[in-house]
Amino acid sequence: MARMILSHFSSLLLSSSLLASSCLALSQSVPNPAPIPVKVVVITMFEVGEDTGDQPGELQYWVERDHLDHIYPLPAAYHAARMNDRGEMAILTGQGTASAASTIMALGLDPRFDLSHAYWLIAGIAGGSPDRISLGSAAWARWIIDGDLAYEIDAREIPPDWSTGFIPLRKTHPFEQPAVALPGQVYELNADLAEWAYALTKDTPLVDTDKLKQVRANFDGAAAQKPPFITLGDELSSSTYWHGKLFDAWASEWANYFTSGKGQFTTTAMEDTGTLQSLRFLANAGRIDWSRILVLRTVSNFDRQPRSMAAPESLAQQRIGTYSAYLPSLEAAYAVGHSVVNELLINWPKYIATSPTAPQPHP
Repeated sequence: MARMILSHFSSLLLSSSLLASSCLALSQSVPNPAPIPVKVVVITMFEVGEDTGDQPGELQYWVERDHLDHIYPLPAAYHAARMNDRGEMAILTGQGTASAASTIMALGLDPRFDLSHAYWLIAGIAGGSPDRISLGSAAWARWIIDGDLAYEIDAREIPPDWSTGFIPLRKTHPFEQPAVALPGQVYELNADLAEWAYALTKDTPLVDTDKLKQVRANFDGAAAQKPPFITLGDELSSSTYWHGKLFDAWASEWANYFTSGKGQFTTTAMEDTGTLQSLRFLANAGRIDWSRILVLRTVSNFDRQPRSMAAPESLAQQRIGTYSAYLPSLEAAYAVGHSVVNELLINWPKYIATSPTAPQPHP
């Protein structure tokens, strides 16, 4: 009896060994699929509801109009990636720098995708300074400055000779010289690429309405009264949603301080330093090309109160979906951004190896 049991057990072991060997041979004979080449990644930050068919957020127009019907789940990220057959991908990061950084890192390390030649377009809505831009307008950024990394003193305890309670890290008072940007505090993008995108899109028609004209009439600022336009302008990125004319003044000086006067504060958004931090690390690892990043922000609201209104009252009106230029800014982000995406895709053989640059003026 014992011999029968032993013989049966030996047969099971042999069968198991043969099955394992067969599975191993099969797995070795079937190669892993080649990574999917991605040509352009559109980065959006928030969506109101579903990706399609309801009130739009930043992702929806891209999904619906560019037919991003292939869905790739990303369990380690905020949202699935979506693609079409042209090599265009869109990703939704979620709001704030933490969600953005995590999502972009998860995407960048995913072995299903070849992102080595991809162009990256951050396309989202933003607050805008009425000194530099108007409602419904679009700005291509060359500098992204972080507005979170700082010391802060409560406004009720700011010394009377200080203009702000924000102090650069490792400094003792606001805007102390020399300015020393810590890692992750300032990102300088490829200016040639930004200027190429601006030259390509500067004449794109943008939506203007009687409502926007009426809202603009209540604001002071050098650009406040202009109809929507496209410009080159830089961004202050902060997960804290600040608002008011005094913060606008701080943001302008903060950007000037950390870029040695090269950056011009134009828009304010929440996620882009998180996104850029992950892209920087991915570039260090050879996964992406840092020189192929574009940041486009369109103005859904001004970053400060209109004349004859206090900052708290104005802030109470700033909500997603109810911004005074909410839909026009979403349309601008798609219209302006899509011109660049379409150019890259149509002429991909030209741009796969060499990034575009702005045309040089004739002598």
